[in-house]
Amino acid sequence: MSRNKVAEEQNIKRMADLLRQGSTLTDLACPACASPLFRLRSGNLWCAKCQKKVIIVKEGEEPAKITGSMVLDTLEATLLAKVQEIQNKMQHEENVEELQKLGTVLSGLLENLEKIRKAKKV
Repeated sequence: MSRNKVAEEQNIKRMADLLRQGSTLTDLACPACASPLFRLRSGNLWCAKCQKKVIIVKEGEEPAKITGSMVLDTLEATLLAKVQEIQNKMQHEENVEELQKLGTVLSGLLENLEKIRKAKKV
């Protein structure tokens, strides 16, 4: 089977997976590859072929505002991953002093997560 055929089958499988996960096929096309875009349940647009989030900047809209939103989304995802890491460490930790340190770090992460979510609403 040719590389193009395999890549095409993988793209179709990713698209089917997105639909099964509750994403919606839109009438928009990816500006990079012209593949159809999907609206994820989170509301973000996603290109299954490029495997990337797609941001559509409407005429008259400020690209800087969109970029700022992307940064906040990325930061939020990073903080959530760190919260998960701390949670996993806490589950297996028996040393009380270490648990206190982890609790302090977790508290700071959650405070920052709350600030980011507030900033995204503005």
